[in-house]
Amino acid sequence: MPKNLFQEIVFTVIMVFVMVYAMICYNIALACGGMNNAVFLNAFHELPVMMPIAFILDMIFVGPLAKKITFRLFNPQKDNPVFIVLSISICSVWFMCPLMSLAATILFKGCLNSSIISVWLQTTILNYPMAAFWQLLFAGPVVRRIFGLIFRNN
Repeated sequence: MPKNLFQEIVFTVIMVFVMVYAMICYNIALACGGMNNAVFLNAFHELPVMMPIAFILDMIFVGPLAKKITFRLFNPQKDNPVFIVLSISICSVWFMCPLMSLAATILFKGCLNSSIISVWLQTTILNYPMAAFWQLLFAGPVVRRIFGLIFRNN
């Protein structure tokens, strides 16, 4: 896990890329009725917009809040580190999913009108299962492994 601000930034950039790209692909696939090869390329059009939003939200708001909640529940000196990692991951999804779904609703679904709440809620509800499973079963383990390889001497 990150031990200083530089490592925190590197970890967050990698995590944001893996999570945001996957969630964009998922939402494009939902919008076009299924997965196809074009989804992977089309996702790169939204990535430059959504990545900075996710990075800023995670660094300033979600990351600190997820850690605050986690360290109220778990003691790093006494509790199993797996519980701490899982808690931070779950709290991150808990906050990021509605926030990023709101950003996507405003930016890509053209719903800056009276239907914004209903479209945002539907988007959030559809995104939660994918975000949670992707974070817990793929993004989290893969990003921690990549991060560990980059900073293995530290």
